[in-house]
Amino acid sequence: MYKVLIIDDEEPLREAINILGDWKGLGVDQVLEATDGKMGLEMLRGHKIDLALVDMKMPELNGSELLRIAEHEFPDLLLIVISGYNDFEYTRQAIRSKVVDYLLKPVNRADLNSALRKAVDVLEAKRKKESEFINRNITLNMSLPKLKEKMYLSIIERSFKNQSNEAFLPLIGADKPGNHFAVGVLRMLNLEQVRHHRFHEDRDLLHFAVTNVMSENSDGHFEAFSFASPRSEREFIVIFTLKGSYGEDAAFLSLHHMKKAVSTLKELFGMICASGLGQPYSDCLDIAQSYELATAALDGIDLLSLKGSIVSNSGYTKPAAKDSPSLTGRMPLIRSSLESGNTGHAKSILSDFTRKWKTSEKFSLGEADRTIQEFIILLGDIAQELNAVPERLLSTKRQGLRGLGIGSDFATFGEFEAVLSRILDVYAGEISRSLAGDRGSVLENIKAYIDNHYFENIKISMFTDKYFLSREYLMKLFKGQYGYGIHEYVQKVRMDKAKDLLSDPALKIQDISERLGYKDKNYFSKAFRNYYECSPSEFRLLLTEGEK
Repeated sequence: MYKVLIIDDEEPLREAINILGDWKGLGVDQVLEATDGKMGLEMLRGHKIDLALVDMKMPELNGSELLRIAEHEFPDLLLIVISGYNDFEYTRQAIRSKVVDYLLKPVNRADLNSALRKAVDVLEAKRKKESEFINRNITLNMSLPKLKEKMYLSIIERSFKNQSNEAFLPLIGADKPGNHFAVGVLRMLNLEQVRHHRFHEDRDLLHFAVTNVMSENSDGHFEAFSFASPRSEREFIVIFTLKGSYGEDAAFLSLHHMKKAVSTLKELFGMICASGLGQPYSDCLDIAQSYELATAALDGIDLLSLKGSIVSNSGYTKPAAKDSPSLTGRMPLIRSSLESGNTGHAKSILSDFTRKWKTSEKFSLGEADRTIQEFIILLGDIAQELNAVPERLLSTKRQGLRGLGIGSDFATFGEFEAVLSRILDVYAGEISRSLAGDRGSVLENIKAYIDNHYFENIKISMFTDKYFLSREYLMKLFKGQYGYGIHEYVQKVRMDKAKDLLSDPALKIQDISERLGYKDKNYFSKAFRNYYECSPSEFRLLLTEGEK
């Protein structure tokens, strides 16, 4: 599945592309939108976008400038250029930036899907090449030795019994004096993104890729053995064994190996990893202590200063515990805002609070994890009190953020804030729907407004702000009720009205264009032709001939 970004300052065009694109048939599962070049660049930097459709004339940052930046920063990004101007300079920059295709406005279904299919064919070819690389490496190391993994886990969980497992000690090198053991804990900060885009949701294949990289360069003297952690789906445990040497050597080699592995994972698969490393011990049972130190080092990594992958050992000392600000005190204000339907105010309260963390001395990964869990519980309590707890909110107890349909990736404080904001959006939407009751009258009001104001610049945000509904939910409701998207319905009303006005020979096409809300007669003519497959002049001629 692929992720597409539409970068255009005209909302009707973005809506048209959304409607006309055969997204399901092309394997596109997410279509994002940016309202100008500057916002588009920010979204390219914050999301793993496979394909971007770029308007050449935009405020803030025009298409040509955006193409030049994208060519440098995102060499793997595929681009389709859209322009209402048949300008050679735009075409020349498009060719220079190696865009997949060049479309002229107004975009029609056939040309759009032809360009999209061309881009998807390129993406599928690249994906096949990456898959072949992984499959070749699978043959080198088919599976983890489960017995060894179970032994390490039993030691970490402090349930290992020397007497009953004595025969298996040689399996982990615990039968020989002089060996040292250390533990590393690796967390993938962009797990869902990588699993989706690089491994096509194949969890086992991703696990193999990580453990294969972690075990590279192991030899008879130094060994790294890794496996998925039962604590979290995004974490891996690595056991380092240094045979017949000193603890200082084990510490140095473990840190060096972990840094190299983290760098390799980033280079090969785009994985952003945070890692904690525990102290080496000569007794295999102290692997449990090393694991706890590694976990503490990982949880103690400062999210505020985190920039890409990192390995931390915190000097092998547990970070000092500190009181983390809690959202509990702000929840009455958030509840009041949600109950009154003012999601924007609730978000403002949340933003004010997270700003305190952002300006604090430190905010750790562990604190971020605890905050997310706390926020879900507190919002769940509010939803329950307001009798707004549908099945998908109840499922969060079993599936966490996945039950809410929210990605839990975050590698920066800003992405952590975005996770909190998405959680709030989900609960706010459910509470709003529960409290608002029947939406039928809302849809009737929207339709009546369009029928009477079709000549105005109608934006979906006008209705989402008025009725406290999300854009996606409102569009789904409207199309389910009337069979058209909102912008699609505006276009239908305008085109129906255009036919009526064209029947009056006294009206000039320029006048009709203005009455319908088009500032440009040429754009009206193109829109009319795209809708009826003939120009306004040709339609009027057909009417005249029909009267003879």
